[in-house]
Amino acid sequence: MKRLPILLLLGWALLATARAQAWELVGEARLTFLFWPVYDSRLYSLDGQYREGQRPLRLEIQYLLDVEADDLVSRTLAEWQHQQLQHPRQQQWALQLATLWPDIQEGDILAIELDEAGGNTFYRNGQRLGGVDDDAFGAQFLAIWLSPATSRPELRLALIGND
Repeated sequence: MKRLPILLLLGWALLATARAQAWELVGEARLTFLFWPVYDSRLYSLDGQYREGQRPLRLEIQYLLDVEADDLVSRTLAEWQHQQLQHPRQQQWALQLATLWPDIQEGDILAIELDEAGGNTFYRNGQRLGGVDDDAFGAQFLAIWLSPATSRPELRLALIGND
């Protein structure tokens, strides 16, 4: 009987590890500004297909230049404004992101995973950073890249596999 909790914990850990490795690439794209490459992005799902509103999803962004965390937060707010996405807690989210995100160095990978329940977790170079404690955040954050109203429609099409 003493072994049962240990076996259950071990089984859960193995399942979580297997699930973490189950991501399949949906699409990828490079963002450039004028002629400077800014980042490479990759969208993953469990079956390699994208469907609007689908969870879980993983978006990875590998930065090709240094970016300060404050600039990432400002750009996030600007993209939401461009899409006219409003939420009563947007400013709270921005404050959480400012404490969550580190300054990015060239080559760093910043990733977000959305789970089935709407939760979110950010990673930098595979290290867990944490998430924004609001189930509404994840969908609005990913809308920056995945919404038809995005400021970069060509990037969206490549990410969702319709390039």
